[in-house]
Amino acid sequence: MRKLLYGVALAALLSACAVGPNYTPPPAPSQQSYTMAGDAAPGAAVTLASDQQSAAQWWRAFASNDLDALVDQALANNNTLAAADASLAAARAEAAAARGEAGPQFDANAGAQRERINTAAFGFASFPSPTISLYSVGASASFDFDIFGGERRRVEAASARAQAEASQRDAAYLALSGNVVTRAIEVAALRAQIAALTQVVDDDQRTLDMTNRAIEAGGAPRAAANSAEAQLAEDQAQLPPLQARLSAARHALSLLVGRAPADWSAPDFDLAALSLPSTIPVRLPSELVRRRPDILVAEARLHAATADVGVATAALYPHLELNPAFALGALEPDQVFNYTSSGWNAGPTLTASLFHGGALRAQRNAAEAMRREAMANYQQTVLSAFVQVADLLEAVTQDQALLTAQSHASASADENARLANLAYENGAGSLLQVLDAQRQAQRARLGAISAQAKLRADIAALFVATAADWRGAAS
Repeated sequence: MRKLLYGVALAALLSACAVGPNYTPPPAPSQQSYTMAGDAAPGAAVTLASDQQSAAQWWRAFASNDLDALVDQALANNNTLAAADASLAAARAEAAAARGEAGPQFDANAGAQRERINTAAFGFASFPSPTISLYSVGASASFDFDIFGGERRRVEAASARAQAEASQRDAAYLALSGNVVTRAIEVAALRAQIAALTQVVDDDQRTLDMTNRAIEAGGAPRAAANSAEAQLAEDQAQLPPLQARLSAARHALSLLVGRAPADWSAPDFDLAALSLPSTIPVRLPSELVRRRPDILVAEARLHAATADVGVATAALYPHLELNPAFALGALEPDQVFNYTSSGWNAGPTLTASLFHGGALRAQRNAAEAMRREAMANYQQTVLSAFVQVADLLEAVTQDQALLTAQSHASASADENARLANLAYENGAGSLLQVLDAQRQAQRARLGAISAQAKLRADIAALFVATAADWRGAAS
């Protein structure tokens, strides 16, 4: 017994060790900016902010109650998020199961069976083979000393995978909020384009009516109406595709909020009512890698792959386990609990792998390769995130310049169309000049709407790319 206790104590001391590499988080990047030499300087609204200055519930920066309510509804009812929540719950349960399996195990058993004893098999051919009953009650326990840390590495890997699922859920929430805002901006832009094109069609009709009056008065030939009628028909033909796109965008919103199109109606978003944020806080690269969900997913998978190397390494070493058991057995039920019916065993079992055809070392080599793969995936994820942020910073800067130019162009084109109509009505201009001015005004007006929508959509994408806090300051 003393030797047994010494062995158990020694195993306990050895179990403080764990083979395989210890996981160390990758170092934070040293870059202090995202932009490349030659890129345009970010606009005044873009600020490199510390973590404490990051946006909370970033979509509220657009100052739209309808948008806030829509995102809240999507976060509460989206089926993709429900699936992500269930996947996270499963991963956490698996991690809890791994922790439970690494601890002591206790089991109880009881049984009753009928058994025929074949006496001929023991050389007693002349004796009858009796049928007997056997009753038993027992208990067993097992404890893995885990002297080389294989079980602890297994628990570590399961916990890291659960963390990866948690970050994957955060990525799903962040992506959902971005998709809802992007679709809402699309709905607002299409409604604005339809309204502008409807106004153009009305202007075309007025031009045609004016031309017909001139023809009736003898001031213009009958052929003069052909150009006006062709322009009216051309502009009318642009409306159905826009209406179809608007319906598709509204239907997409119903999918995001987890409702069937027949049971739900999307808000009528107004592009002008979606305010441009006065400030767009962008995290520093060193903080982005600690907050952006897809990067955290890649890091957690790297952690799990590192722990898996420890699991595979521990399989190369001896395995020490304690498996005590106690049993009571008798031929009659009332004799089961007699002391003379008892039996027990105790003592550690040491198992060492001697020859497995190289399988164990191959498994360790595979785990090492998967760790290198996870590291490469992590580095690629970080690099892709930085490139995405750089692209969006440049896009927002250029969008702001484009919007300014398109707004000026639209105002100038509208004024030119007004003067052309006025001149034609007073006999100082031609119908061709009116039509050309109207086409120019139409293109400029639709261009200004597209520029407004693109700037808002790119700002939303920048919020998502820089992992703005969708959960809010209270969480």
